Order: sequence, then C-alpha cells, then structure tokens
Amino acid sequence: MSPSKEQIQKTKARQEADIVQCLKVLSAGGLILYPTDTVWGIGCDATNAEAVKKVYQLKQRDDSKALIVLIDSADHLDHYVVDVPAIARELIDVAVKPLTIIYEGAYNLAPNVLGDEDSVGIRIPNDEFCHRLCERFGKPIVSTSANVSGQPTAKRFSDIDTSIVEHVDYAVEYRRDDTTPHQPSNIILLSRDGTFKIIR
Repeated sequence: MSPSKEQIQKTKARQEADIVQCLKVLSAGGLILYPTDTVWGIGCDATNAEAVKKVYQLKQRDDSKALIVLIDSADHLDHYVVDVPAIARELIDVAVKPLTIIYEGAYNLAPNVLGDEDSVGIRIPNDEFCHRLCERFGKPIVSTSANVSGQPTAKRFSDIDTSIVEHVDYAVEYRRDDTTPHQPSNIILLSRDGTFKIIR
C-alpha cells in the first residue's frame, strides 16, 4: 500500500529535522550516527582531523586504516582527487548498487582519512537523505560502518551496539524502524591510469 500524503509529509519533516541537527553537529566537529545509502554509519566532517580521530576512538580502530567518505556529486570529485580518471564517471553512471571507488592522490581531506599513497574511498549516494545531507553540508562526510572494529556490520539500527549509539553527538531518527537488512557497497580500486580492480 502506498504511503498517504500525511505519511509522506511526516517523513519529510522527520528528515528535515534530522538533517538540521546533523549539520549542527558536523559543523561543530562532532559525530553523527546516520542511515546511509548502504548500512548505518558513523559520520563526521571528513576535512576535520580531530573529528576523524573521534571516529577511530569510538570504533576502537587503528587509525592507519582509511575511511570512506560521501560527497553529493561526481562534479565535485576533482575538489578531493588530484587526477580523476575519465572512467570514474562511467563506473558511477553504470553502477546498479552503491559503489565506493578508491582513488589515488587525494587532497583537501583530513590526513587521517587517507590510506596508502594518499588514497581515499569516495561514494556518491543516491539515497535521498544522504544526498541532501551531503549537498547541504557542502563538504565530504565520513561514512564508516556503525560497529566496533572486528564486530559484525550493523545492517539495521537495531543491530547497532549501545556503546556506539550512546557516544555519538546525534543519532538520526529517520529509518530507525526500517527492518530491511542493508548491505555494504561494492568497492573498486581505480588507478590513475584508468585501470581498476574489484575489491568487494
């Protein structure tokens, strides 16, 4: 059964309230817990090294491991990647599932977001909530699975450990009651010469 006009309006109002709160927290260098286009994620301003450090601490994860970031449009890739291979946009356009591409030569991001050789995983979410959040924040947002390192990925809000929920600065209300088990994105490693390797 299709949602009623009232239900649609209520959902949009909930999304808007969540986005406003997320923007406040992100701008202040805090952490959010939010539903991405894949699984629930822990997010922060990907250009703020202190905020990124908090993510590693919360996940009890080694900060030598890189983090995925979300941006709102492929048009902004060159703001964060020195040489974007032409094939990148083709891969994004033909992807039927959420796709994270690892690029070499990242810049304008917090150093502790990056992997080896200044690489970074970037995804452009089609999900309405994530897309609007990225667009309005105007900067990349960290998106790392909402779990303690080594523990199973939380596919629903109900799967998230309370130690995560209680220690972020804001936990989004939208989609908490969604019982669909969401999956992580596909990942491709894209070299500067345009060759690529499927990681996941």
